[in-house]
Amino acid sequence: MSDTPPDRLAVNPNSPFYDETLLERGIGVRFKGVDKTNVEEYCVSEGWVRLSAGKTLDRAGNPMTVKLKGPVEPYFRDVASEG
Repeated sequence: MSDTPPDRLAVNPNSPFYDETLLERGIGVRFKGVDKTNVEEYCVSEGWVRLSAGKTLDRAGNPMTVKLKGPVEPYFRDVASEG
């Protein structure tokens, strides 16, 4: 398995960018230099993250999200803890 996270990843199983094996491995996301724990989806090449907005849900029962633009740095948590 590669030590480079994918360019785009989502935690929603209905998304085409969902990958259960990568999520089980543990991916952390730094956005503008700060570790974020509420990331629903990210894209490195386009430079954005989609963060859950509290515990609010939309009509379909999915978390409400906010899309923010800036530098995105995904990393594998198991690699970061070794180094």
